[in-house]
Formats: sequence, C-alpha cells, structure tokens
Amino acid sequence: MHARIAIVTAVALSAVSAAAQERPDPAALLAAQREALAAFAFMDGVWRGEATTILPSGEKRTIAQTERVGPLLDGAVRVIEGRGYDTGGRTVFNALGILSYDPRAKAFSMRSYAMGHAGDFAVQRTADGFRWEIPAGPTTIRYDAVVRDGTWTETGDRVAPGKDPVRFFEMRLARVGPSEWPGAGAIAPK
Repeated sequence: MHARIAIVTAVALSAVSAAAQERPDPAALLAAQREALAAFAFMDGVWRGEATTILPSGEKRTIAQTERVGPLLDGAVRVIEGRGYDTGGRTVFNALGILSYDPRAKAFSMRSYAMGHAGDFAVQRTADGFRWEIPAGPTTIRYDAVVRDGTWTETGDRVAPGKDPVRFFEMRLARVGPSEWPGAGAIAPK
C-alpha cells in the first residue's frame, strides 16, 4: 500500500513539474524566426536564366530556369519555387523549398520537394549566398549559391569521400524584379 502511494505521489509530482514548465512564447519564437530569415531577403523576387545539368549518362542538358522567392507567415519562413522549361516552353523541372529557422537549435533548414522526392536539409548562410547539402549514402550532393549584383549563381557537386568533387549542375539567373508571391492573394475573412 505504501509503495502504491509513493508511486502515485511521484507521478503526480512529475505531472505538476511538467505543467509548470511553460511552452516557449510563440511571439518570441516568431520574432526570432523573422529576424533570422531577414538574412535571406536578398533572394526575394523573380529570377530568370539558364541551368545546365550533366546527366548520369554524361549528356549535358540546358534549360530555361526561373525562381521566385518570397516571405510567408509574416516573414517567419521563405518560400522558393524553381521551374525549368525546355525549348518548347514545357515544364521539365519543378521544385519547392521552404526555408525556416529553428531558434532553439539556432539553425536554418529547408524542406524541399522536387522530382517526386522530399527531404529536410541543413542550410548555411554564407557571406554572399548560402550552401545546402543532401546526404546520398557515402556521397554528399552540395549546392553553393552566390547572389551578387542582381545575379544568382548556383553550382551543384557530387562529393564522394577521398575524391575530388564532380560538378553536375550550374545555374545563372538574373533578377527580373520584385514579387508579392507567395504572400499576395490571401483569402479575406468575408
């Protein structure tokens, strides 16, 4: 009987202790996210240019590439959509990325959707752009982007242990102008 009372008391004290620990203040979290994501405002707008990919067969394919980037959730995330078009104007590539910041971990990440695949990837802000990587077994796919003077240049390399990186992707875009996407067009309450 005393053992049961001790167990019930311990469980009750644990519940009270857990309830006493407050959840982080949502306003503070959102403020921290907005502040951190402001470092990526240089990407906002509409971009257009070319992207070249070297396929596993060795074939080189060049497409017209567009990107549109903008804040959502009052600046707490940045949304990125990339589209690639063949010479006939048909969409041959479409990707969506949601760039976010975790104030507790003090880290950026991107949720990416492309070509039937999805994943969460670490993103590092660099002096004039950003870097993100996709783990692929022993190989890492590394993307480096530099945005300077209205030009967004991005490269993709396969990095295997003990080997030189192999370039398989290059993109060069010019900033076309601003965009109100994705924030514009919200549904009004009435």
